[in-house]
Amino acid sequence: MSKILDEVLKANTEYASTFGDKANLGMPPKRRFAILTCMDARLDPAKYAGLSEGDAHVIRNAGGRASEDAIRSLVISYKLLGTKEWFVIHHTDCGMETFTDDVMRGLLRNSLRTAQFKDGKWIDPGVNEGRVDGEYIDWLTIGNLEKSVVDDVRHIRMHPLVPQDIPIYGYIFDVKSGQLKEVKEATEIGRPVMMKAA
Repeated sequence: MSKILDEVLKANTEYASTFGDKANLGMPPKRRFAILTCMDARLDPAKYAGLSEGDAHVIRNAGGRASEDAIRSLVISYKLLGTKEWFVIHHTDCGMETFTDDVMRGLLRNSLRTAQFKDGKWIDPGVNEGRVDGEYIDWLTIGNLEKSVVDDVRHIRMHPLVPQDIPIYGYIFDVKSGQLKEVKEATEIGRPVMMKAA
């Protein structure tokens, strides 16, 4: 057994021993909102958004981007589980700002080994062990942080399966201060349009 696996299983045993009333939590989130954010380990949505188990849906991916799979989760979140407000939260010092699609594709063509970031660029330790399959993926990298929030909120707002009356807020989490900073243009785009009753 690996050290990490052992640590995770030990922590789970401790957690499960005091699970108690959490077994009675309902499937729909109590506070009826969802957060789309980055997978970066420095971000803890439970802490920066004041969440407890059962409060909200948290959807995470590299960059917190509005990929088709993220939108799939948001649509399930409102359609089947009743969320009524959504947050798109990117963050400062995001790894998705450190490369482009071409850089990622080149690294993967070269090898499948873990690359290293040195002197502001990605270096691949492997040679001729890669694959071309990375050519067919949109890596959704970030060239401008505020623009990426605006683009993602717009993409979600314009999606044909997203109702116009759900508010979508755009924010950037500052990894140095822990504060959320609103991206006003994104929140304006995400403003709900009240639907007329049929």
